[in-house]
Amino acid sequence: MGRIVETEAYVGPDDPACHAWKGRRSPMVESLYGPPGRAYVYFTYGMHWCLNAVTRREGFPSAVLLRALEPLEGLEAMRRRRGRGIPAGRLCAGPAMLCQALGVTGRQDGKSLAVGSLRLLRDPHVPRFKVAVGPRIGITRAVDWPLRFWVADSRWTSR
Repeated sequence: MGRIVETEAYVGPDDPACHAWKGRRSPMVESLYGPPGRAYVYFTYGMHWCLNAVTRREGFPSAVLLRALEPLEGLEAMRRRRGRGIPAGRLCAGPAMLCQALGVTGRQDGKSLAVGSLRLLRDPHVPRFKVAVGPRIGITRAVDWPLRFWVADSRWTSR
C-alpha cells in the first residue's frame, strides 16, 4: 500500500502521446475506452507493465499514468518483488518499478480500481502537499504539455 506522489495525464484522442491518438482502437487498448475507475495496464519495451486509471466517460480514451508511489505498508513484499538491495526511495520511483513492486501485471487490465486487490482510495488524512506541474517525461510526442503532476520535494518521485 502506498500514497501516489507522481502522475501523468493522457487526455484522449487529440493527445499525440495517448495510446488512442486519432481514435486508434485495438484489443491492446480496449480498457482505455472503458468506464472511469478501471485499470488500463499495458506492456512497454517488451518487459515492463504500466498502470493507468481510466478517467473520463466510457468510450472516451483518457487516463492517468501512476508514475510513483510512496510505500506505506508491505515493504517486505515490495522488496521481494523488486530486489532486496533497492533503497526504499527507489522501490516505486517510476511506472514500471511501481508495477513490479505492487505485483501489477496484465491480469489487472480492465479491472475496477474501486474493489478487489488493486484499489485507489481517498485517504482523508493526507497532509497538504505542494503539487508541482510540468511536462510529461519518457515520451516522444507532446512532451511539452504540462500534464505531469508530483508532490514537490518528495523523495519518492521518479526524477
